[in-house]
Amino acid sequence: MSRTVRHQARTIFGTRLGLSTAGRACAVQFTLLSGLVQLYLAFWPDSSLPRGPAFLGVVGISLVGGILRSWPRTRVSHEFQHPGFEVTIKVGDLFEQPGHLVIGSNDVFDTDTRDDLLIVHRSVQGQFLHRLYANETTRLDGDIDTALDGVAPVRVEDRAVKRAGKLARYPLGTVAVLGSPRKRFFLSAYGTMRNDLTVTSGPDQMWKSLEELWHVMHLHARREAVAMPVIGSGLARIDSMDHASLIKLILLSFVTRSRRSVICKELTIVVLPEDYVRVDMLELATFLRTL
Repeated sequence: MSRTVRHQARTIFGTRLGLSTAGRACAVQFTLLSGLVQLYLAFWPDSSLPRGPAFLGVVGISLVGGILRSWPRTRVSHEFQHPGFEVTIKVGDLFEQPGHLVIGSNDVFDTDTRDDLLIVHRSVQGQFLHRLYANETTRLDGDIDTALDGVAPVRVEDRAVKRAGKLARYPLGTVAVLGSPRKRFFLSAYGTMRNDLTVTSGPDQMWKSLEELWHVMHLHARREAVAMPVIGSGLARIDSMDHASLIKLILLSFVTRSRRSVICKELTIVVLPEDYVRVDMLELATFLRTL
């Protein structure tokens, strides 16, 4: 049994929500099937259909059908009305998603992945450099500088204090908009790159950064589809929040802001395949429906 299947089984049989979801699905299946059997017997009362085996069959099919219907998926979606927009949470590759992309960053917008000292090459930021910029750090830095033209740094560190990386610090929440109108890349500074070269952030910083991200997306995304990772789940050291909590924070912030005016018609939050076991899709689907 694969790790994914074991996680899905634990979600169904090892949580109260999973058991109640499966129970309701089984009950619906049983009601439907038993109703069909009773309808059959009402029209053909002299049928030789054995009552005992028929009942056991209905129970068995209801159990199997209910579990299959409630089995956790790798994708959940919910469509909101007035105003209309859709939110999707899915397992996959961020860079294979259509539409504009959000890339998490730090307050100095570091890009260097050498020796994994500043940016880890396997991270979303590292993959952005590798897959969209062919590891051309200078070109990416030039585009970021152009995007930040006119944004005043809050402080410039001394090289004697910060031994590597960029020195100009921008306000948390600053968004560097890269790409073209057809394919935008929103680099959102949600964490602080400390002088010891570790990144820190927290729920308050995340919320502030998300508010600014939605504002910039509203201006530049043209209400088109946007995909984003679970920002804050990597090396930003938000120890007080797990993957599910971060996703809920993103969802709550996005839906709250979208109630005022539509940011984009569809937001997709992409969970890395290796992180799927850290989230409960049933719980997230229920949370989405309550927003």
